[in-house]
Amino acid sequence: MESKEEDVRVGANKYSERQPIGTAAQSQDKDYKEPPPAPLFEPGELTSWSFYRAGIAEFVATFLFLYITILTVMGVSKSDSKCSTVGIQGIAWAFGGMIFALVYCTAGISGGHINPAVTFGLFLARKLSLTRAVFYIVMQCLGAICGAGVVKGFGETLYMTKGGGANTVAHGYTKGSGLGAEIIGTFVLVYTVFSATDAKRSARDSHVPILAPLPIGFAVFLVHLATIPITGTGINPARSLGAAIIYNKSHAWDDHWVFWVGPFIGAALAALYHQVVIRAIPFKSK
Repeated sequence: MESKEEDVRVGANKYSERQPIGTAAQSQDKDYKEPPPAPLFEPGELTSWSFYRAGIAEFVATFLFLYITILTVMGVSKSDSKCSTVGIQGIAWAFGGMIFALVYCTAGISGGHINPAVTFGLFLARKLSLTRAVFYIVMQCLGAICGAGVVKGFGETLYMTKGGGANTVAHGYTKGSGLGAEIIGTFVLVYTVFSATDAKRSARDSHVPILAPLPIGFAVFLVHLATIPITGTGINPARSLGAAIIYNKSHAWDDHWVFWVGPFIGAALAALYHQVVIRAIPFKSK
């Protein structure tokens, strides 16, 4: 029993770094080695089946994500009384719950991005190559288009009259407000992704088990609760693009830039914050 307690204390922090007061104590043992940054171009990936398998996983996951979430939105939109539907909370749970399930299913294959903003943030942090990042984004967008298309096929009239789940800036809000909501919402999501999947943190805090898909899905849920009334909540350019292409009405395209620029800025800020501030612990022992 005593040895197990010691293992917990040592396993919590085995770095030679000295952390600020308030964090767990450090030992001089070091069990973590920083992996090298991913190369910008990795031509060898193009001949690897695992590369294409990962892209297929991203396609299927984003397809299922759009299928379930847009169907949920349509179910709420078609009812005159929101009390008879799952309401905004149900929509938020559909988005967050699907991200939880799909990240859990695909994390070991592709990393479970399901979102070009997440892919972009991880690329900026040199967690994957440009080759893989571009391939993932293309497959995510194609999956989103197909997912929204299947929903439209279930009931075209309903789909076209109820907005098709397309993201737009709501009346009463400016485009600047919508852009800000998308930036902050995506920052929350991508920052959570970095924190939940940080191998250095896992090594340091091994006494605190974390199921990474859970906080990521919960972050998506909370962001949707906050921003559905503002933008319908994009924070995922593939989700916004898929719905906009299948719905294809002018007002859906008027604000569409917000749902690319906002998430990409938010992802870049989250990557910068995590890599420069969170990962760079300022106090180091000799």
